[in-house]
Amino acid sequence: MENGFNGFNPGGQPVPPKAGGFFKKMGRGFVIVVAVVAVLVIASASFTVVEEGFIGVKYQFGKIVDANLTAGLNFKIPFVETISRVDVREQMYETSTTAYTKDTQTVENIQVKLNYLYDKGELENLIRNVGILNVESKLIIPQVQSVMKNEIGQVKAEELVQSRTVVQENIEEKLREELGASGILVVSFAIENIDFEDGFEEAIRAKVVAEQDALKMQNKTKEKEEEARQMVIAAEAEAESSKIRADAEAYAIEAIQKQLQASPEYIELQKVQKWDGKYPQVMGNNVNPFVTLE
Repeated sequence: MENGFNGFNPGGQPVPPKAGGFFKKMGRGFVIVVAVVAVLVIASASFTVVEEGFIGVKYQFGKIVDANLTAGLNFKIPFVETISRVDVREQMYETSTTAYTKDTQTVENIQVKLNYLYDKGELENLIRNVGILNVESKLIIPQVQSVMKNEIGQVKAEELVQSRTVVQENIEEKLREELGASGILVVSFAIENIDFEDGFEEAIRAKVVAEQDALKMQNKTKEKEEEARQMVIAAEAEAESSKIRADAEAYAIEAIQKQLQASPEYIELQKVQKWDGKYPQVMGNNVNPFVTLE
């Protein structure tokens, strides 16, 4: 019946429904809920999201079957396959250590920084042979320590101070070679700070100051030498100029003398050319601007 009762007994009292039907309905509902939950669990276990900057590595019963899953939603067989994510963005390793130079000076504190990437083509071998979590302890630290101390041990302390960039480049080149063979790509290497013993640093500082003072004196000497050279050049130029003027005047006098010898009237011509057109203020029988005075 729709009212949930099976009917009435002879006394007119309602008869309760049978217990078996109720439990059947409850059983069917429970099965449906369990089935839905199972489907959701299986569905959620079938996909893994790989974020940008990461690569997914798929394992099947612990064995790598794909080491290059791209970012996004990736499928896996539930309870059979698993996907782990590997950060393939640029990694950074920093450390501070000691070393000895070629002339046995102690470098008390060398602060260095290494930036590197995983070689995607060698990532599977790197995971299988080393393990991503062991890269720093098994590869980076030993190689950085070894290469750095070896390269610094080949130069004198003063050279390390004056040519730190060269030493840094040598270390970086060696690390590229050593770590590259293991699937690690070196992006950059930098020596950020070098600390020597206090006595040595004072000696280096004093030497640098002395060299700078000597260089200043050399520059002043060169400046004075250049000034003297310029004065000599100027004097020589003036002497040459005077000689040229004297030669020109002598030539002019010689030319005038030759002209006078050839033509005595040349002097009278010069008088006429140089006359300003004014007559003398006093006139007399013996005053004549055009007559040569004996």
